[in-house]
Amino acid sequence: MFDLDNTLHNAVPHIFPHISRAMTGYLQAHLDLSEADANHLRVGYWQRYGATLLGIKRHHPEIDPQHFLWHTHQFPQLKTMLVYERGLRGALQKLPGKKVLFSNAPEHYARGVLQVMGLKDLFADVWCVERTRFQPKPAPQGFRLLLRSHGIRPEQAIMVEDDLHNLRSAKRLGMRTVWVTSASKSPPFVDARVESVLQLRRIFSTLI
Repeated sequence: MFDLDNTLHNAVPHIFPHISRAMTGYLQAHLDLSEADANHLRVGYWQRYGATLLGIKRHHPEIDPQHFLWHTHQFPQLKTMLVYERGLRGALQKLPGKKVLFSNAPEHYARGVLQVMGLKDLFADVWCVERTRFQPKPAPQGFRLLLRSHGIRPEQAIMVEDDLHNLRSAKRLGMRTVWVTSASKSPPFVDARVESVLQLRRIFSTLI
């Protein structure tokens, strides 16, 4: 199971700033806030709950999650904004087992990213926030729904992810965990650490 942003591609230069601006603008317009207050609310929800959407669901039931996600994930220039490693397709093809994308992003965006990167056909399923009933990672519900849908026991699954909150949830459910990071040390709930998905083949035998 693979996360998308900052796992399969580098979202820091262009994608995340665009989403942050769009989310701030959305909150500003729909909650009648100043830009500064809307940005403060967005960041606060992300820090407190692990996903801005979880804060919105908890505190603003008048906002439709689908509407929020659609309007904050529009990328007319997606092809020029994506930053990813060109050897990614070959590296994923060499990995055994079923591959599922598990992202907090909406499906239209996730599928668009996979299409641009030429990876769409490598994934057996694209499991996005809509299919978690809008309970994004690190909430455990989405993990359970995905595993149940594919008839997979947690101990059969490996979560490859850049976010420690999400890896902690995966580990608590019994999954093995791979942290995509440049950090030199890992917390106990991380089974392996790689700087790039291209390195997964090298450490795969330690996970099975």
